[in-house]
Amino acid sequence: MITLSIGANSGIRKALPFVSGATIGFTLLLLIIGVGLGEFAMKTPYFMEGISLIGTAFILYIGYKIASSGGTLKMEDENMPDFRHGFLLQWLNPKAWAACLAGVAIFGSSESNSSLYTFASIYFVICFFGIGSWALFGEKALMLVNNPAKMRYFNRIMGGTLIIVALYMLYQNLNIG
Repeated sequence: MITLSIGANSGIRKALPFVSGATIGFTLLLLIIGVGLGEFAMKTPYFMEGISLIGTAFILYIGYKIASSGGTLKMEDENMPDFRHGFLLQWLNPKAWAACLAGVAIFGSSESNSSLYTFASIYFVICFFGIGSWALFGEKALMLVNNPAKMRYFNRIMGGTLIIVALYMLYQNLNIG
């Protein structure tokens, strides 16, 4: 949703820093989990719960930034999620941790880590083009939201959806109910 919003607001070129940050952040997380952090995370109580709470707060922040952005057809640079946001999002996203832990369980079991490095290299390419495709889709969706009122509505839907997802993550993490 974040990448889609950046693409719709500013085009694929302005989305590339976020896409690159998310790709590098995820790949680095995968490698570091594969060479030992995964074992630490599994053995340390409350580690993943802490990641989940911090990640939820970060997703709420990004959702707020998108939802509160104006209806201009170009998002101001200071409000646009950038490389740092994409990178941090991966490290604070419990889904990214779960995906990395699962990938390492399958591809990180050899003594030499060569299969882990091959998996991470392939995943880097897949991740970049996968996340980048959302930016491209957002840029193409710009034709549908071609005036400030429609863009403001689009931003509120995208940001609001992120906020709902973050609140749901918080609900799951706190086991409310």
